[in-house]
Amino acid sequence: NDLSFDERLGLMVDRELTEREDARMTTRLKAARLRHNACLEDIDYRSPRGLDKALILQLGSGQWLRDGLNLIIGGPTGVGKTWLACALAHKACRDGYSVRYLRLPRLMEELGLAHGDGRFAKLMAGYAKTDL
Repeated sequence: NDLSFDERLGLMVDRELTEREDARMTTRLKAARLRHNACLEDIDYRSPRGLDKALILQLGSGQWLRDGLNLIIGGPTGVGKTWLACALAHKACRDGYSVRYLRLPRLMEELGLAHGDGRFAKLMAGYAKTDL
């Protein structure tokens, strides 16, 4: 074995840290309940969807999350709004943010039910703890 004790120990520590971060990311992705397994790196900018590559790259940097800003994605049916939202959410999970994906009808249903059975404050507190 050509590695010294310190080198072997360093490799073991690096592996442990990597495995723990992978487990945390897997947990964040599972909790996010994303509709699509989408990644920003998979976007095809050649398709005629009118995506602004510079804007997508800027959003992918996550600065808007660090600044506490909101994002609304709009457009006609079938242009990939949900896919893009999931790709941004996936990137946020990889960057260490907690995410919860909900479509508006489901959110309204959850809020209405929680308001009716007295869980509204608890539900809102849970959403407030989520980064995105």
